[in-house]
Amino acid sequence: MAEDRKAALVAAAGTRILVLDGAMGTMIQQLGLEEADFRGARFADWSHDLKGNNDLLTLTLPDSIADIHNAFLDAGADIIETNTFNANCISLADYGMEDLAREINYEAARLARAVVDGRQDGRLCWVAGAIGPTNRTASISPDVEDPAARNTDFDTLRAAYGEATEGLMDGGADIIIVETVFDTLNAKAALYAVEEVFEARRHRLPVIVSGTVVDLSGRTLSGQTPEAFWYSVRHVQPFAVGLNCALGAEQMRGFLTDMARVADTLVSAYPNAGLPNAFGGYDETPETTAHHLGAWARDGLVNLVGGCCGTTPAHIEAVADTVAGVRPRQPPRMEQRMRLAGLEPFVFPA
Repeated sequence: MAEDRKAALVAAAGTRILVLDGAMGTMIQQLGLEEADFRGARFADWSHDLKGNNDLLTLTLPDSIADIHNAFLDAGADIIETNTFNANCISLADYGMEDLAREINYEAARLARAVVDGRQDGRLCWVAGAIGPTNRTASISPDVEDPAARNTDFDTLRAAYGEATEGLMDGGADIIIVETVFDTLNAKAALYAVEEVFEARRHRLPVIVSGTVVDLSGRTLSGQTPEAFWYSVRHVQPFAVGLNCALGAEQMRGFLTDMARVADTLVSAYPNAGLPNAFGGYDETPETTAHHLGAWARDGLVNLVGGCCGTTPAHIEAVADTVAGVRPRQPPRMEQRMRLAGLEPFVFPA
């Protein structure tokens, strides 16, 4: 059955633009939850404050998370992401919950799988197991006085990501999505771990890799351009590569265009609902988001579209409507060259 879903995903991506869901965090914020809601009965006496640990809600308020998944599917999403953006032992350490990482990933994937399989509308949809960047960076010093300092390393990240991947696969994820990549070394550790799990299980899932251009400089936090980032992860032959978060669609277009020009695979994009306002909220309307993403689709830049911070089911519905019937981007046939990447791309011969 898993192989059937994989084949159906590849077939669907060849005929139409697929729609990802929107921001889980936005929807959770709208619930107005308090500390007791995060704790539930199981964690009532936990030693740390838990409010803000959104991934934990998969265990304490699963019906609410299921409702959010269903809302995005009702809006027209083809792919829903698991509620696991920070569900790794590194990030969960802030709450003293390192030992729950695998369980949360498993239960989040199982919950999303049940939602997708329980739909009555006849649409075939997919579950993407979400792997976030953690709250550590392997490439950048956290201490301005000590450029060589690091608060994590490759092997630590690799172990954390491997544990998360195993939980997601056991729970029934159809796709693994390594997203919001601000540090390419973190992403390389994630992709290495994912490949290790695939090899050990002799079963591969489609992989999506999504980077984050942090500002109008057009670079990730660790300094790479979109083209250089692609060359850094191209060896894993991902199902799709793209950009998400940090920017709204209006600001993201130029950087996405750079990636779409060189990526000989599918391209995904899920921007924020504009740039944040003075209160950290997002004001871009569904119509505006859909206007931008619809233009990307008609200009042949994308294969998968959705929304990140601030996007709601209304945004996803508007996006789904505007890309319906638009032909998906055709990946370019790239000539054989040596393609290397530091902060900038290097192609030889040019």
